Amino acid sequence: MTDSSQTTSPAAPTAAAAPPALRDATADRLLHLLAREQVERRLPSVVAGLVRDGQLLWWGARGSAAEPGAAPAPPAPTTRYRIGSITKSLVATAVMRAHDDGLVGLEDPVGQHLPELGDGRGDVGALTVGQLLGQASGLQAENDGAGPWWERSPGGDWAALAPALTADARRHRPGHRFHYSNTGFAVLGELLARLRGRPWHEVVRGDVLEPLGMSRAGLRRDADSAPGLAVHPWADVVLPEPEHDAGAMAPAGQVWATVPDLARFAALLAGTAGVDVVRPETLALMREAQVVDDPRTGAWASGYGLGLQLWNAGGRRLVGHSGSMPGFVAMLQVDAASGDGVVAMTNSTTGFGDLATRLLDVLAEAEPRLPAAWAPRAVPPEVLELVGPWYWGPSPLVVRAEEGGFLLEGLGRPSRSSRFRPSPAGDGTWVGLDAYYAGERLRVLRGADGAPSHLDLASFRLTRTPYDPAADVPGGVDEGGWRA
Repeated sequence: MTDSSQTTSPAAPTAAAAPPALRDATADRLLHLLAREQVERRLPSVVAGLVRDGQLLWWGARGSAAEPGAAPAPPAPTTRYRIGSITKSLVATAVMRAHDDGLVGLEDPVGQHLPELGDGRGDVGALTVGQLLGQASGLQAENDGAGPWWERSPGGDWAALAPALTADARRHRPGHRFHYSNTGFAVLGELLARLRGRPWHEVVRGDVLEPLGMSRAGLRRDADSAPGLAVHPWADVVLPEPEHDAGAMAPAGQVWATVPDLARFAALLAGTAGVDVVRPETLALMREAQVVDDPRTGAWASGYGLGLQLWNAGGRRLVGHSGSMPGFVAMLQVDAASGDGVVAMTNSTTGFGDLATRLLDVLAEAEPRLPAAWAPRAVPPEVLELVGPWYWGPSPLVVRAEEGGFLLEGLGRPSRSSRFRPSPAGDGTWVGLDAYYAGERLRVLRGADGAPSHLDLASFRLTRTPYDPAADVPGGVDEGGWRA
């Protein structure tokens, strides 16, 4: 493989057919973008890949992954890079799998599982598992009080870290704001070990990496790993960065991986991996915003789900995670709407800019997805009888059938909009999935002929005509009716 090569990866563990090959012109644009970034950012090496329908659609590399002073050696698909905080997403996925298995709840105080953290109101043990996963716990960002800069120093074990996690380690009121905490994921790593009875990294390997086929991912560098380097800001020379075991802080950012490895994890986040490491509804929950990183200057640009970063890129929602450790920068992003994903890694401390997003933009522009062909589909009678116009007082709404239920939205004007699915209780009611009516119940009320006469939605009455006097509208309908 040459310095400027690109190739299709080995197939991810899925039965889906391989995606069509990129057009040559698209591959040239992607490679040119990668090459320009390597030169302009002075990166020792940079690798990237694009993912569609569970497969690595394109792979590219520039530069050399050899040790300083050695003969140049272009990166290969088997070359490992340190992925930094993308490790957090792997840990979070393993925690959510334990959640699916009934071993832990998101509302559980973490002290319920790690009693050494205390159970009082001000203790770290009072923080919930969900708050820690969502970067909303308010816990300190770093391990000050329990050792030096953990990213460049060998780390102590949990027994050394835990005593420093006192009430003083809490920086903000839990649930109040986004506050990125590496220490919080050290706690989650120990939680994972305690839940499964073996070290956190063995749990992540058995529950996440192996099912996805991430066979090259590991905790430490090997002979086929790129060296971590710092590039001098004013001269074209490099300095090797240290590599070590971070101990209890390792769950915050120690894993190494290849582009094909991360492509398989991107496919999981897109729902196209061909294997359910966590339940689909759990994955959807992980992708929901728990907090936003509000810069106090206009619309929010980023937020955090459960172990996943979220980006608002011009109205487009991206999910994934960034990562950085001394000598390395990595990025994984998935377009929540299309499912297309991108991974990018470099062995430079200062890293790249928005390279990953720009690569994803080229794919969307040059190789747009064809919409699925329309075809008739069966609609359950309990949905079909509800479709069409309804009125909330004088405001027109419409019910439209969709897969699994229906959508209620404004008709011709803005209004509250929510999707509804059958209640798990099996009592004939419907439950809102999102927006204003998320979790609220909708009941279908029927006339003497058995046909739907009106809808009761969280105490609001929706009628087939504006303020239908026969629909028992709360507050009644004026007897004089509509008049000029």
